Amino acid sequence: MSAVRRAAVLGSPIAHSLSPVLHRAAYEELGLSGWTYDRFDIDEAALPGFVAELGPDWAGLSLTMPLKRAVIPLLDEISDTAASVEAVNTVVFGDDGRVRGDNTDIPGMLAALHERGVEHVERASVLGAGATASSALAALARICTGEVTAYVRSAARAEEMRGWGERLGVTVRTASWEDAAEGLDAPLVIATTPAGSTDALAAAVPERPGTLFDVLYEPWPTTLATAWATHGGGVVGGLDLLVHQAVLQVEQMTGSAPAPLAAMRKAGEAALAAR
Repeated sequence: MSAVRRAAVLGSPIAHSLSPVLHRAAYEELGLSGWTYDRFDIDEAALPGFVAELGPDWAGLSLTMPLKRAVIPLLDEISDTAASVEAVNTVVFGDDGRVRGDNTDIPGMLAALHERGVEHVERASVLGAGATASSALAALARICTGEVTAYVRSAARAEEMRGWGERLGVTVRTASWEDAAEGLDAPLVIATTPAGSTDALAAAVPERPGTLFDVLYEPWPTTLATAWATHGGGVVGGLDLLVHQAVLQVEQMTGSAPAPLAAMRKAGEAALAAR
């Protein structure tokens, strides 16, 4: 298959993105010799003009911050999954001329957890309250049968997380970030905070921890993830999430399924090791 098709990841900043590595590895494994995947530093102001100038050779876009919400008005339709969190990370240009948006972060989270044997949990803790935290709640809506406790730094963030919980059908209790150590005894802990934010919690890892899903992939392993693994707990990392959401993007953009998960993960691991 050698038809020339283009795809790219957009965001700002974007130089750190591993998406080109993952998607190009998929194209090579699938024999899509005419496909290219690039990165463009695009902010919210530049996004409409960029999208308007794309030609018929474009198959799709991956979007990172700060574009996941800004792109929605530019689309013909979005999936229910994307609508549930008002965030699109995948744009596909259809043969019918329609531009469709989806969110592969949420099913990517679920796939990463399922891969490590986490199918259902009775309760969970979420560390942080940003955009990734809302995606975490959407994923938990499908696997958590009980309460989710969100540990946040402000009353405004607490209100926001409770609002997402109501919208997504999740019972969310909020607590102060200062009490986050108490949440580490949950069967599933999802850390959605920036690098270094959870380092101080490493000393509070319980003797028999459940599963930690730390969405960071660089630096890796995080201090918390290292302590978690030392105590025998299961650890799911940011590269797991990145690869699984990219698999779904490749399948949607190319129409080739299944995408080569193993080859994409191997390429991502090699790229991180080389940094």
